[in-house]
Amino acid sequence: MIKASEPEKKQPVTPKHQNGALRKKEVKENSSKNITKNNVYPGQTDTGKKVIHKTVPNSVVPKDSQVKLMVPAVAETRPSAAPKRKKDSGKSNSEQAAKKKKSVVEENKPTEEDLWFDDVDPDDIEATMGVEAAEIMRKKQGIQKSKDTESALVKEKAFEGLTRAVAIDCEMVGVGPNGEDSILARVSLVNQFGKCIYDKYVKPTEKVTDYRTAFSGIRPEDIKDGEDVHTVQREVGEILQGRIVVGHAIHNDLKILLLDHPKKKIRDTQKYKPFKKTVKSGRPSLKLLCREILNVKVQQGEHSSV
Repeated sequence: MIKASEPEKKQPVTPKHQNGALRKKEVKENSSKNITKNNVYPGQTDTGKKVIHKTVPNSVVPKDSQVKLMVPAVAETRPSAAPKRKKDSGKSNSEQAAKKKKSVVEENKPTEEDLWFDDVDPDDIEATMGVEAAEIMRKKQGIQKSKDTESALVKEKAFEGLTRAVAIDCEMVGVGPNGEDSILARVSLVNQFGKCIYDKYVKPTEKVTDYRTAFSGIRPEDIKDGEDVHTVQREVGEILQGRIVVGHAIHNDLKILLLDHPKKKIRDTQKYKPFKKTVKSGRPSLKLLCREILNVKVQQGEHSSV
């Protein structure tokens, strides 16, 4: 039985198994050599090969971490691009709106055909329709807009003394109950060129109950230390003597001064028939006459006798 068991032991299966294992090992070694040969560049040493095999594995830098690292970089660049698009779109929208507005203004710009009427004050047109429409109307009526009242009525570099004709105007204040009665407060005279030749405030002879500042332009401090009324009457009478006197409703001025003047030497703009016919009024105001005939605005605020 011992002999029979020994031969069974002598027939090992291991040599075949060892040969198969050896073949498998050889195949693995050959494949690994081929891989290393393909991965190694010319001129690299064995140590270099080992370093490459150690550093190349994907376990060092996982793919997931690489993707995560790239995401913040993309997120950081996006906000910078977004505002630019908004700004550009905002500018383009504003430019388009400006162009549309400009085209609308050009379409609404008045023309001579729109202003077919010719009997309306250009100043009224300016207040309602604008400057351009007023300029068109002034051009149609052949008038020019004056810079100010003084430049329109006073001749520059003209004679400043007494002339053959003078113009007069007085300002008054109210006395008595509710200021119903009037007394003299200021007297002004200009020569025929519009140069002022006399202008004085008059000291009141009674207690003033209504200064009428909105119309007269007189304030308490103006007449507090004014000239004596008798002195003013005498000086004005001497200037008017023998001269043509021009005024508006001049009988009121002469009455408050207690002066008389020859009717032939009085030129009252309120009673002048050609003026009344021009402005189509039986008793035209000074404001109306200046606007229609001289194209000058007067008495816009506080009055001034000059």
